[in-house]
Amino acid sequence: MSHTSKNQSVLLARVRRIKGQIEAVERGIVSESPCADILNLVASVRGAVNGLTVEMIEDHIRTHVADPETDENADRAQGAEDLIRVIRTYLK
Repeated sequence: MSHTSKNQSVLLARVRRIKGQIEAVERGIVSESPCADILNLVASVRGAVNGLTVEMIEDHIRTHVADPETDENADRAQGAEDLIRVIRTYLK
């Protein structure tokens, strides 16, 4: 079972929120909303996509590379923890 299957409901909820945000951008463009308003909507979409990306990469590392909480190899566990922290920082 893939980690995306295990967390499917959580991931789908995020995707559906992003879909709603994209639809809001479309509505703003169609209704000729002020540019600043549309840019704020786009920034929200970017943040939501980054959040989804972080969650999926972190789950991938924990499932397929090393889980810092359970890996018996201390160096590998520390490396995985460091990588997760850097990814969170970079994409937030």
